[in-house]
Parts: sequence; C-alpha cells; structure tokens
Amino acid sequence: MAFNESDILAALRTVEDPDLKKDLVTLGMIQNLQVSEQSVAFTVVLTTPACPLKELIKKNCIAAVRPIIGETTLLNITMTANVTTINANPALPLVKNVIAVASGKGGVGKSTVTCNLALALASTGSKVGIIDADIFGPSIPTMFDCENMRPGVMEKPGDTPEEIKYIILPIERYGIKLLSIGFIAPPDGAVVWRGPMATSAIKQFINDTDWGELDYLLIDLPPGTSDIHLSLVQTVSVTGAVVVTTPQRVALADAQKAIAMFTLPQINVPILGVVENMSYFTPAELPNNRYYLFGKDGGKVLAKRNDVPFLGEIPLVQRVREAGDEGTPVIMESELPVSEAFKEIAGTLAQNVAIRNANKEKTKVVEIKR
Repeated sequence: MAFNESDILAALRTVEDPDLKKDLVTLGMIQNLQVSEQSVAFTVVLTTPACPLKELIKKNCIAAVRPIIGETTLLNITMTANVTTINANPALPLVKNVIAVASGKGGVGKSTVTCNLALALASTGSKVGIIDADIFGPSIPTMFDCENMRPGVMEKPGDTPEEIKYIILPIERYGIKLLSIGFIAPPDGAVVWRGPMATSAIKQFINDTDWGELDYLLIDLPPGTSDIHLSLVQTVSVTGAVVVTTPQRVALADAQKAIAMFTLPQINVPILGVVENMSYFTPAELPNNRYYLFGKDGGKVLAKRNDVPFLGEIPLVQRVREAGDEGTPVIMESELPVSEAFKEIAGTLAQNVAIRNANKEKTKVVEIKR
C-alpha cells in the first residue's frame, strides 16, 4: 500500500479537536510527522496536559490514519501538550495564564478549591503557582503546611548603575510556587492595613517576584468585591475568573455579584466557570448516600442564568477539611472520590482556558480614568 506525508495529513484533517471545533492539522497540533514504507509516526500537541479528551483524540487519529496505511504498518502516536496563551504581561513574561479564583462571600471554600485545583493541574505536568491575595485572612500557608517558611529575596540591577532592585523568590511546596502575606505577617497577628497598603502588596507580588515559567498562576482573591480585585485587573491581564459558591441562596446572591463585577464592560474578564462546593454531604459509612444540606443545583442554576460554564460539584466531605488543616490538600490522596471530583474540574477548567484563548482576544489591563 503506497502512501506519503500528504496522505497522512489529509487523513488527519478529518480529526477535529472537540473543544476548538477545528481539525488538528489546521490548529498546528500535528508535529514531527515521519513517514516510511514500514512506519508512520507523529506527535499530537494538545492545548493542556490536563486535557480530558486525550484518549479520544488519539483514538480518532488512529481511526483516520489506519485505513490509509493498512494494518501491518507500524503507527506510533506521541501525545504531548503545550498550554496555550494569548496574554502579554510585561510583569509576568513567562506566565501563560493568570486565573482569578473568587467568591461572593467567605466560608464557601474558595482557598480549598484553589489549592486542590492547583495540585490537580500540576499532577498532569503543568507548571502552577498561587498568589494568596486574601490579605486579611491568608489560608494558603496553612493548607500547604509552610506557615514558618519565608520567601527568598534576590538582588537585581536596576535601571541605573547605582540602583538595586529586590526581587521576591516564591516558596515552592508540593511542586507549586507560592506567595502569601501569611509568609510575611506574624501567624497569630492581625493585618491591619488600609486599602492602598493591601493593593500595594498585591502589586509587589506580581511585579517584583520571579515567578519563572508557569502555565497557570492562580490568584486566591478575598471574598466579595474590593480594592484587591480592582488592583489585580489594573496590574495584570487576567485570562479569566473561576467563581466558587455553595448551593444556598445567600451564597449564590453574593456569587452573582462577583460574576457581575468581572463582566462589567470596563473590566471584561471572561468567566471560566462556576464551582459548586459543599454540594452534598456523604457520610464515610454511607458512601452511596447524598444529603443536600444547603440546597441542590444552585451552582448549576447560577451558571446557566449567566450563560457561563459549570465546572462541577465538590461534595462536603470531612477529609477535605482535615487534609487542609494538616497542610496536605486532599487531592494528594488520589484514592478518594472527592479527589477525582477535583481532577475532573481541573481538566474542564484547563479545557475552558484553551477554548477562551482560541476564541477571545486577550483581556486588557483596566485603566481607571479620573
């Protein structure tokens, strides 16, 4: 059976990326194509290591190519990934995507979701960092068991020969780069700062920190809509926002305000999705039972009402709280069903980032005109 590179590429043009709705060849996802009489080999470059459709895409490639090359020709398909980006942040030149994680009110598990999503993304091979922007109630140091650790500082030449800049070096824990006001302030002390001081700290975490290469930088925002949120969108181009809520009406009402803030015309940050935390309670001794303590499907309704993606549900499980308190987020216990829920949400989030980058222009840094 005679075939050449053009035949293989023509076959692969029939394989569509399910998210981006274009064929793999047009998207530039087919690389390193090698064709001989005995074998065909190529690499499929996905838009994220967390792609949950990896096996489906590979299967479709085999189905497209095999009729062309026959059953006896060796077929070697390598699946790899290169996280997409369209953001150009001078302050973060090597960070591909900045993702804000927000909630309308406190107590909905926003920091817990941030930690576990970060670790889920990192487990697929992505490079991930977290900025704990909750200045007045930082949780990240506790959840990563690094309350007594301190960031490093590096000297760097300034704009003039006499000037020296001091660059913060994030802490690295479980493969995640971390920065939090909790590393600087006393663990038991209150951070009593006015708005300008808090926003200045966030700007320093972005502008004066060596984050290196990252696929995803998650920003764990304080509850509500505050100076911190506005300072973030004024400082950096945000790829999109994840809104965390619980199912009850009082949480949904506040989550609606968070969505409304990000979608204001002058801010215009895309909503990557809604996560519903504490969706239902499952006792350890009754793993198949679900008790909807705070109501049912509130997050789904919120997402549908705002025409934004629903990323998934996280059950109310005691081990999630215990693991956070112990400083080893529950996602690290891969055998638990709740860990699988976090992994699925992380995969969907990564998909939505790739779709957003393919179909929308970069988010503009907000300029406030007085």
